[in-house]
Amino acid sequence: MLPSLFISHGSPMLALTRTPAHAFLRELGETLRPRAILVVSAHWASRRLMVSTSEQPETLHDFGGFPQALFACQYPAPGEPELARRLARELNAVPVARGLDHGAWVPLSLMYPQAEVPVVSLSMPTGWSNAELAALGERLAALREEGVLVIGSGSLTHDLRSLNALEAPVPDWVREFADWVHARLTEGDRDALLDWQHAPQALANHPTPEHFQPLLVAMGAGGRAERLHRSVEHGVLAMDTYAFR
Repeated sequence: MLPSLFISHGSPMLALTRTPAHAFLRELGETLRPRAILVVSAHWASRRLMVSTSEQPETLHDFGGFPQALFACQYPAPGEPELARRLARELNAVPVARGLDHGAWVPLSLMYPQAEVPVVSLSMPTGWSNAELAALGERLAALREEGVLVIGSGSLTHDLRSLNALEAPVPDWVREFADWVHARLTEGDRDALLDWQHAPQALANHPTPEHFQPLLVAMGAGGRAERLHRSVEHGVLAMDTYAFR
């Protein structure tokens, strides 16, 4: 059975920059062969839960200030409308036509560069509690037995105000929060993770919560946590990936 994944997607330049996280995601895709992918990205927020029924989702370049080579990137993976419509019914989600934001296509373009695996996007509903997001993951868990890879795409740390050079040293306040999350995941301390905003340095690393919340969905969809990758880019973007088996 497939695990669920939490992937830190970092900067959109991850698609083009050969960092340790870039290399890891290329290798990860060779070990997981799903029939379809369901991705919950930090970059699709909505008041109500929504699911994309697009047959051919467009590649959304939902960012600015990057090189033209990044805007030229396309990820023409097909959608899976039948799965999306089923999820709309089962989750009481609103079916919409939407493309793949960079939280989805950037890591997937490394994992599955041939864009052959169908992708369905599920939104991150604003206003939902941490417990409700984990419960959403629990409702997605059965998909793993059907060969669907459930991915939460966010960032273990995400303070864009403090971005530095790509290989800048890691501040203690970034390391402290990342270590706390790892310890709680390893211990299976779900209660602490559902109260993650009170973790050491939580608000320094996440001035807004949307990049941590996909981890809660992935956690709910899986079982025991295993860290598959750890690195930091720009000093403050922890690029950790976790599998929940």
